[in-house]
Order: sequence, then C-alpha cells, then structure tokens
Amino acid sequence: MINIGEVIETNQMVEKENLDVRTITLGISLLDCIDSDLNKVNENIYNKITTLAKDLVATGEDIENNYCIPIVNKRISVTPIALVGGAACKCPEDFVSIAKTLDKAAKKVGVNFIGGYSALVSKGMTTADENLIRSIPQALAQTELVCSSVNVGSTKTGINMDAVKLMGEIIKETAEETKDDDSLGCAKLVVFCNAPDDNPFMAGAFHGVTEADAIINVGVSGPGVVKTALEKVRGESFEVLCETIKKTAFKVTRVGQLVAKEASKRLNVPFGIIDLSLAPTPAIGDSVADILCEIGLEHAGAPGTTAALALLNDQVKKGGIMASSYVGGLSGAFIPVSEDQGMINAVVDGALTLEKLEAMTCVCSVGLDMIAIPGDTKATTISGIIADEMAIGMINQKTTAVRLIPVIGKGVGETVEFGGLLGYAPIMPVNQFSCDAFVNRGGRIPAPVHSFKN
Repeated sequence: MINIGEVIETNQMVEKENLDVRTITLGISLLDCIDSDLNKVNENIYNKITTLAKDLVATGEDIENNYCIPIVNKRISVTPIALVGGAACKCPEDFVSIAKTLDKAAKKVGVNFIGGYSALVSKGMTTADENLIRSIPQALAQTELVCSSVNVGSTKTGINMDAVKLMGEIIKETAEETKDDDSLGCAKLVVFCNAPDDNPFMAGAFHGVTEADAIINVGVSGPGVVKTALEKVRGESFEVLCETIKKTAFKVTRVGQLVAKEASKRLNVPFGIIDLSLAPTPAIGDSVADILCEIGLEHAGAPGTTAALALLNDQVKKGGIMASSYVGGLSGAFIPVSEDQGMINAVVDGALTLEKLEAMTCVCSVGLDMIAIPGDTKATTISGIIADEMAIGMINQKTTAVRLIPVIGKGVGETVEFGGLLGYAPIMPVNQFSCDAFVNRGGRIPAPVHSFKN
C-alpha cells in the first residue's frame, strides 16, 4: 500500500533536490470523432477534448496542494491525427485546420501541450499520412501548444527511407516557418523508431490505437534526487552505486504511482502507466550529465560516458519496476542538450559531440534530443542523421528519436534561447560530408533478422 508516510519521506527531495512529477498526461482516443465532413471532425474533436479534459488542470493542482508534490505539466495526447483525419482531409491544409482545433481545445482546458499530431509510417505512407506530414511546418507555425511526431521505423518493419528523406525536408521547412522564433517549431517535432503507444512526454506523446478510450499516464523525474544520493557513496564500488540508484528510483516512482492513482480516481479515468524517465531541466542540480559526473567522469562525453549512462539507465528501470506494476512509456534517462545544464556545459567545453551523443543513445531512453544545429544544414544531412538514429533503435529493439533544430540564420559558436523547460543550446557542428546518394535511393531498409520471432 502507498501511504502518506512515503510522501513525507520525499519532502526533502521535493524541497532541496528538484523532485517533481514532470507530467500528468491524459490520453484521449479520437477514433469516434472520424467523419467524412471536415467541419464535423473538428467539432467532434473539440467537444470530446474539452469534455474529457475539463477538470485535468484543476485536479493536478489539487493533488499538488494536497501532497506538496510539484506537478510541472498537465498535458493531453490524442490518437494519431493522420488516422483521425484521413476520411475528411484531402490536402495538407485540411490537416492544418485540425491542428488549430487541437490548439484551441488545449487552450480551453488550460494544458501545457497537446501531442498526437502524428503519423505512423514505419512501413509505408497512406495519402493521409503524407498529407499530414507535409502539413507539419504550417501546423506548428500556426499553433502554440500542438506537438507532432512521426514514427518512420521499427524492429518489426525496418526503416521507411522515403519517410526519412521527407522528414529531413519537413524539419528544414518547419525551421524556416518558425525562424522568427529561432526555429522553435522544430522543438515540437520528433522523429521516432519503435515509438511507444503510452509515452506521456512531449513532444512525442500520442494515444495509441490499442489504448482505452481515455487513460492517465504519469511521467516522474528526479535527476537531482539521484545525484544527491550518489554524493553519499563517492568512492564506493559499482555494487553500492547500483543499489543506491535502484533504491532512489524506487522512492521516486512511488511518488509517481501515488499521483497517478489519485488523478485516476478523481478524474474517473483508468490509470495507464508510470514513465520512469530521468528528465532534466535547465535548473542547476537537475541534470543527468551531473549524475554521470558524480559516477566518476570529469564531463559528460569523457571516455566511460556510454558505460556510465548504461548503468544509470538500467538501475533506474530495475528500481522503478519494483515500485509500480505498470511501467511504460520510455522509462530511463533522457539526454536533451538544451534542457540539461550539464550537457550544455559539456558541449561548450568540447567534451561532448554529436557523434558521442549518438553513441550514448544506444543505451538511454530516447535519442538525439533538443540539439541545435546550423541553420544552413542540408535536408539530406538531417535525413542521414535520422537514418543513423533509426538504425540504432531498429537493431537494438528499443525506442530512439531525433529532435534536431536547424536554427535559421545561426551557426556553430552561437547560442539559441528557447526559454522555460526547453532551455538554451549552443549550436553544434554537423559532419559536412555528403550522404545525398544514400538518402535519395528511396524505398525501405528491411527489418533485421532477429525481428522474425513468430
């Protein structure tokens, strides 16, 4: 049983170590909103979201006040819109109208973000999928709270290289459309391999078609808590180190479990999963990179970084799954550059490169996340980076993702400021050698041999 004593035990973590529940995300199925009339689709979507989510923000705030646990974000995820709008949307502009409806509904209920402006195209694209993808630059430029994701590969299907090529172009177009805001639109656009159906974190959240009509998913986060715990075991063996991380992850997850159960009861919506991910913020002391340094590295990016991150990721999972029967989403350690002050410092000091970050993604939760690159980077180069990251996910049977931000008008050595949880980032150099001929081949990279398990 979870009791108030366990919450009291975490007070110090909340007050001094940046422990928070990063998000309560209400997943909503929009499959019953499908109609051949676009106006009717938009009306159905708006009515369903504003009805089901009307109490989400107030409930989150009540739980915060009752238990003195910060809940940083209240969010919504919806069924991938390529599926919902397929019958009514005949062109990209039609899908943009749905994006505006999502934005309007999100503002009405007061959430921070709404995710699910998405397409799942790991094996091929329908006309609706392609129209949605081509609408993304306009949709993100004309909305404030909408987040978009595209799944272009999986271990079971391989990598859709036509979609990879297209996404390189879409990221560039999104950067251009939002260049007056330092290409901020790209911070709300993620390209996935093996995207999970129950991820509560933005910008990649969507409500999978295997989910119930509505579901509550909670993401917890406590890099500062883990770092503080590790400070007490400096110089100890790896066995002691691992046990400390596991025990800390257990306590953090129990807090998330309490919040999730309480939100589920108050909203009368089934509890889905707890996502254990250590998600950093720009706040000092809330950094995954600082944990790696506490483990024994001078800087994130030093030799040993990938091993340290693998250890951290695994122990977080082991501790978390003992605290909750329903662990899902991404669950591990995030390494977004702009959102982690330690990562930013490592980049500025020359310890961390794009190539080292790619190596680290083999063992962590997501992938190349919130990385600012020169605005003149070619679309094919972006597609090549996406293809590399998708291959890591496909071969290793894990989720990987890319959230690159080509900042129009800026180059290596400059800095871009996003604000809030998105932080700021130094512009990182990108390999200048061409991959044009590779990206332009077209078609699909087949699934790996170990995908055939039936």
